Amino acid sequence: MDEVGRGALAGPVSVGVVVLGESARSAPSGVRDSKLLTPAAREALVPRIRRWAGAYAVGHASADEIDAVGIIAALRLAGRRALAALDVIPDLVILDGSHDWLTAPEEVGLFAFADGLDGAPTTPPVHTMVKADLRCSTVASASVLAKVERDAMMIRLAGDHPGYGWQLNKGYAAPEHLDALRQLGVTPQHRRSWRLPVVGDDGDPDAAVAAATTRTDHER
Repeated sequence: MDEVGRGALAGPVSVGVVVLGESARSAPSGVRDSKLLTPAAREALVPRIRRWAGAYAVGHASADEIDAVGIIAALRLAGRRALAALDVIPDLVILDGSHDWLTAPEEVGLFAFADGLDGAPTTPPVHTMVKADLRCSTVASASVLAKVERDAMMIRLAGDHPGYGWQLNKGYAAPEHLDALRQLGVTPQHRRSWRLPVVGDDGDPDAAVAAATTRTDHER
């Protein structure tokens, strides 16, 4: 599993999952961390990844949900939605990085399945791996699926909210996005619990974004 959109100022956070069995063949040529691929290369890989994977899904948590529960719990919500969309239950989940954001704090150390949030199962055992999106083809593939799906969502939302440049910046803190926030204000797709620049704000945009990221890095 891998996530995209964690550091964006607008739009959902999205989690992709790719499941392989023991008899799976080698990954499609060119699979790597989605950030290292061009948009065209990512989109070309999607049908190949889907044919290769035993199962796959992408889950999302909205900006409103991020505001309500914090970014870590929203990541968990999106991840559980992805798991619930599968027709199989994985024996093990590999997450990129060193932090297990998928397992709820009260479930740490438990390896049983039970009814969970939104009817999804509680998580299988989780193994974290630093640089997994570079070292593990399944994690890289999950990153590609999540990135392509979230990017398409942000491009559609850009048509509903012109002026913020989401078709290009996908909701991240690009200069034109920050300028639009100061000129046009926030939309329902913005993460309002973050310290976003506001109309008429002449403050340091980097400081505003850093404050937002720091605040939402932990459970609230």
